[in-house]
Amino acid sequence: MSPDTPSSDEQDAMAAEWAAALAESQPAEVAEEVHSVSEQVAPASFANFSPTPNNMPGGDINMILDIPVQLTVELGRTRIPIKNILQLAQGSVVELDALAGEPMDVLVNGYLIAQGEVVVVNDKFGIRLTDIVTPSERMRRLSKG
Repeated sequence: MSPDTPSSDEQDAMAAEWAAALAESQPAEVAEEVHSVSEQVAPASFANFSPTPNNMPGGDINMILDIPVQLTVELGRTRIPIKNILQLAQGSVVELDALAGEPMDVLVNGYLIAQGEVVVVNDKFGIRLTDIVTPSERMRRLSKG
């Protein structure tokens, strides 16, 4: 134990002093209010969430249609050491694991949902979906993940 560290008895004494100081600083009205509020506690009531046609799976999907998700099209990936990243400059080429002409992955919130090919629409890049991942395949990939 270092000379600056208080002993167990000293720590107990300091804790008792703090408790006494806090008790003195709290007005009696506040203590009475806290006590009376604790006696007025009642059980919370919740809405009925039993299955109905509107909240059954596949029921009213309109409830979630406005929830935004992140859609990402992934050209490819690579792993490189930090020292190589620090050497990157304008004009540097980073080799990816995807082959030229290979379908690109389409991810929603990081999960693969489809593959497709790059297209140009009104001078902007887009993706034409060529393969949709089936729900059973998505579940299989999630369970591996």
